[in-house]
Amino acid sequence: MVSIYDKEKELASEVSVLVERSLPGVDVLALELISATRFCVYVDHPSGVDHSLCERVTDLLRGYLDRYTVEVSSPGPERPLRKPEHFQHALGRSVALRTADAIDGRKRFRGRVVVARDKTFRLAIETDEFDIPYENLVRGNLIDEE
Repeated sequence: MVSIYDKEKELASEVSVLVERSLPGVDVLALELISATRFCVYVDHPSGVDHSLCERVTDLLRGYLDRYTVEVSSPGPERPLRKPEHFQHALGRSVALRTADAIDGRKRFRGRVVVARDKTFRLAIETDEFDIPYENLVRGNLIDEE
């Protein structure tokens, strides 16, 4: 049986390819499976995300409407982090995240990104540091510090 996490990753991969090939400059930051029949796609663009862009992305995803309710959203201040480049841009920033498998007995973390490599990133939490593989990441978001 396919886990929700695996289904979410599969959908994210499909949707990213479709959207990023069809709409130059649009970056699919994340896809979150909200329920078995509903998902939200977070997109970004160098000139910002407006209603028109969300509409264009939604139009591209019409093929999913027979199985899902589709939402398209801007990332907001607590933008999703999933890819190595997202963590590279988040260096020194505070994040909240959840992993699929436990690391040192825990799956939820809040800390500061101190290193972002190709396959892992390092998170500093008080006096500890954790190396977390991107493939183990379920959710990651910036923490709005303002």
